[in-house]
Amino acid sequence: MTTNEMLQVVNPATGEPITSLAAASAEDVAKAAEQARQVHEAGVWSRLPARERGAVLLRLADLMERDAEILARLDSEDAGKPITECRTGDVPGAIESIRWFAEAADKVFGRISPNRPDALGLMSREPFGVVAAILPWNYPLAMTAWKVGPALAAGNCLLVKPAEATPRSALHVAELATEAGLPEGVLTVLPGYGRTAGAALARDPLVGALSFTGSTVTGRSVLKAAADSNFKRVSLEMGGKSPQVLMADALSYGDELIGNMIEAAFLTMGQNCTAGSRVLVHRSIAEEVVERFTAAAKELVIGDPADPHTQMGPLIDHAAFDRVAGAVEAARAGGAQIHTGGLPHGLPPRGAYYPPTVITRVPDSSDVLTKELFGPVVTVQTFTSEDEAVRRANATEYGLAASLWTRDLDAALRLARGIEAGVVSVNAYSEGDITTPFGGWKQSGFGGVEKSTNAFDQWTREKTIWIRARCPEPTTGGHR
Repeated sequence: MTTNEMLQVVNPATGEPITSLAAASAEDVAKAAEQARQVHEAGVWSRLPARERGAVLLRLADLMERDAEILARLDSEDAGKPITECRTGDVPGAIESIRWFAEAADKVFGRISPNRPDALGLMSREPFGVVAAILPWNYPLAMTAWKVGPALAAGNCLLVKPAEATPRSALHVAELATEAGLPEGVLTVLPGYGRTAGAALARDPLVGALSFTGSTVTGRSVLKAAADSNFKRVSLEMGGKSPQVLMADALSYGDELIGNMIEAAFLTMGQNCTAGSRVLVHRSIAEEVVERFTAAAKELVIGDPADPHTQMGPLIDHAAFDRVAGAVEAARAGGAQIHTGGLPHGLPPRGAYYPPTVITRVPDSSDVLTKELFGPVVTVQTFTSEDEAVRRANATEYGLAASLWTRDLDAALRLARGIEAGVVSVNAYSEGDITTPFGGWKQSGFGGVEKSTNAFDQWTREKTIWIRARCPEPTTGGHR
């Protein structure tokens, strides 16, 4: 790196520094983009048969599996994520993503138009060349894999800027990619600050496509920079305020319902773009739901992320703590009822821990109800009809995900169709699996989706080739 600026990685569980890295400058980004352009034009990756590209990515997945414990510990330390969550969720999911896209590399098919006998229209999908990804800190490895898999399988050279708080797992993946045989310059990880490295990627004229996952504020700046430079294709995934809709018969699912609600609300300490932070429950069962949900939240184990028994670690930093705590206190002052709270004794005093919090009687204008807090805070509201449930579910500027619970299939279909979200899960908290598209509506994002073969649309562009055949005129004559 050419910059003198350093990036300090801090353990949010202890407040202690882990390491310092040279932060990529705008000049570093420009050099990396130029190198990627040269590598792409040389064809050492883009002109490889798709199946050979897939073979390299499969070797990368094998190496990630070999180093699974290393990757889990890197994300756990950098992001404060419970180690068990990393071991059982994030790391296996990332490996699956790389493998799935490796196997899909030779399945990105073109089209043929049904035109006249003397012409042929061929529509093919081709890589952009140099592409970029700006990653969030809540799922460092998983988000790296969601971008690396389809971008490289399609034949691009990818520049990755990990979040400044959590760069180490992406850097380790880049090392493993080299070990797997990926040519130099095909995957470059640029740890740095959003205001410099991220902004430079958004402005760079060599970058043909950019995928961003993060806040709405930053997403707007990325989109503006792209428009002010080369009109690069931009895909944005910018968070949500997801509802969990519980119909009158939802409690028939018993502990399964409560367990899914807890996961939806408090996975990754609520620092999850699809977190079910708004529980909407039929009035007839609301009292029992609040009682059982609150009791389950109080049972969550809060502690050292390195302890396999820990279910909730700290927030990413103290700025996040202050934001969440301020919103909860403002809601309390406005008349809301706080049902949980308090932390166990013995936590590091510099750790950014915040307890799982359930809130009822929330004023409609409260930030805890309308803004994405990105913390372990859940509001509970009631409804009495399907129309009211849908109206409350859609009363947000976001539209990333939703979940709903009922045994009534007709009601499930009506609600799923009425809720404005890119992903709606029924009788589960789920984003689907690697085969299903993931992307949001409204201010949760646009421009492309993650996962499934649809993810290739972010990283390829369609070309039409029109072939006019010079066919001889048919001859006439008698039979021999």
